[in-house]
Amino acid sequence: MNSNLKSLPISEKIQLVEDLWDSIASERNAVPLTPEQKAELDKRLDSFEFDGNLGRPLSEAVAEIRKKL
Repeated sequence: MNSNLKSLPISEKIQLVEDLWDSIASERNAVPLTPEQKAELDKRLDSFEFDGNLGRPLSEAVAEIRKKL
């Protein structure tokens, strides 16, 4: 890891990650989907449009994962 990054406070590191993620998200068409990825996304969208299931809260999903660790 770059020594400059090690010296940054956690809050600044998090901000850097958020900024980096935002820059990637703004260029989402720069990384094309494979046919398999597109098919999976289409399948999930069709399923959502059919049943309207929004899924579950993040807190529940995280709690379940932590129980398995």
